[in-house]
Amino acid sequence: MSLLWVGGAALVLAWALTGWVRRYALRRSLLDMPNPRSLHERPIPRGGGLAVAIVILGGISIGWLAGWVSGWTALALVGGGGAVAGIGWIDDRRGVAPGIKAAVQCGAAVWALAWLGGFPRLHWGGEAVPLGPLGWIVATVGIMWGINFYNFMDGIDGLAGGEAVAVSLAPLLLLGPAAGPELALVCALIGGSSAGFLVWNWPPARIFLGDVGSAFLGFMFSVLAVMSENSGALPVVGWLLLLGVFFVDATITVARRIASGEPWYRAHRTHAYQRAVRSGCSHRQVTLAIMGLNVVLAGLAWVGWTRPARMPVMIGIGILLLAAVYWLVERRSPMWKAAP
Repeated sequence: MSLLWVGGAALVLAWALTGWVRRYALRRSLLDMPNPRSLHERPIPRGGGLAVAIVILGGISIGWLAGWVSGWTALALVGGGGAVAGIGWIDDRRGVAPGIKAAVQCGAAVWALAWLGGFPRLHWGGEAVPLGPLGWIVATVGIMWGINFYNFMDGIDGLAGGEAVAVSLAPLLLLGPAAGPELALVCALIGGSSAGFLVWNWPPARIFLGDVGSAFLGFMFSVLAVMSENSGALPVVGWLLLLGVFFVDATITVARRIASGEPWYRAHRTHAYQRAVRSGCSHRQVTLAIMGLNVVLAGLAWVGWTRPARMPVMIGIGILLLAAVYWLVERRSPMWKAAP
């Protein structure tokens, strides 16, 4: 199995399928309309993430039939990922109540954990911290938050797709053979399919991911982090570094909205990346800047993986770096001044 061929095939298929989804969305008027809480000025087709989900889930299924992926891993990713993508597609087409989406996401998280053996321990500073039954709660909440923070961060051209390419390629480049065949295959599928979609989504975007894509990618990365932790590859805290920009921006913004009495789930444009655009930066500039941050965070994750005792220090450096970037955006465009 050549990961280069897998990624290349996923790229071509996702590119072609995204074009088909775009034509379908235009025929059915499945459009994201400009509004006071959005950052685009014209109607854009949405739901392009359907192509990404189809390619990734199809690729995992083929990998299982070929013996490259275990049945348990395939059931965890295809079953849970299919449910998250499915409810996201329905939401993109006609809307779904938040409670129903949360129930499906919780069910998908528990389903995946059941096939992966739960989340029995967490590696931190070279030590394995046993979690016991608490691991199920921590992992379920973590996967659900991963689904949602990725969705919240899908708000400007190229960002969510570019993040998916960067985060999925990092384990392949940093871990090499230590990533393991299953993790490597899924990362290659995510990276290739996201790159194929990105051809259509790079600024100026011609189609958006939609919930079907952003929630699905959040689920996949969250479950991959659990798989990686359980297999002894990159620990969960290393994945938090790789996804640090999305995790920190979404978490701080939601916490501040909750503290101020704002409905945290309601659409808004007060995330740091949104405020950076509103302050005068282009979608392309913000997306490229975040890709640059991803390179630095990947380097920190690599140091923490190769020298486990230093992982807490790498986490601390990552937090300080991201806090500094958030502070700079806050100075340029304060959150509540930027609120519509």
